[in-house]
Amino acid sequence: MKFAVKSLLVASLALTSAQALSHSHESALTQAVQSSERDAKNSARDKYRHPVETLEFFGFKPNMTVVEIAPGGGWYSEILAPAVKGHGVYYAAHFPADSEVGYYQRSLAGFKKKMSDDARFSEVKLTEFAPVTHLDIAPAGSADLVLTFRNVHNWYMGKDKEGALSAFKAFYKALKPGGTLGVVEHRLPEARSDEDQKSSGYMKQSYVIEIAKQAGFELVASSDINANPLDTADHPKGVWTLPPRLALDEKDAAKYKAIGESDRMTLKFKKPL
Repeated sequence: MKFAVKSLLVASLALTSAQALSHSHESALTQAVQSSERDAKNSARDKYRHPVETLEFFGFKPNMTVVEIAPGGGWYSEILAPAVKGHGVYYAAHFPADSEVGYYQRSLAGFKKKMSDDARFSEVKLTEFAPVTHLDIAPAGSADLVLTFRNVHNWYMGKDKEGALSAFKAFYKALKPGGTLGVVEHRLPEARSDEDQKSSGYMKQSYVIEIAKQAGFELVASSDINANPLDTADHPKGVWTLPPRLALDEKDAAKYKAIGESDRMTLKFKKPL
């Protein structure tokens, strides 16, 4: 009887500990998203990007080693960096320092300024990423979670399949066995021509899955968290016609604002054990 009671007590304590840990994970993420320190323009886009739901779908926990690919101005970094700070490790695999593209240099400089001026970014580890040429995003086999948001079309448009495949192979190398790759990307309807992927900014979900599998990944799950049925993906200036870019400026702006941001696939892959 004493053994049974002791076993029940141990099990109860383990369950309570697990629940507390899960709650702390949720709290760190929710606090980062709800923080008043976030840029108001960034927060306004949560209704399109669903950061809490998306990161939870990918299995994010603050004590993980997380790599974000091409963080740009830091929309997701503003959530990930403070959520991981003091608990895990966050790598920002930004544009290369030797890039010849002016936009890349400006974006990188802006991100470095955040790292030096903003306490939320004080523990960020900066690495470099560019398809084919800069692939050491984190030490090999060190990452629990690699994340890429709306980037695959850039690699494909720039360097075709070679660019996209090299990127996924870099993610595979950085991840631990059993680690997770989370992908969010603008979604092109499957009935459309593959050629549309070269200029529209949209990618077919089947194509992205195939590239990931060629790199060695297994598809775990897909989600419509970031789906937008109002987006027909056939706009005059591709995905950039929609918010936040609004490439047509004021022309039909109300129409495209009513559609909102693009329809997006949300895919969860794993590196096999």
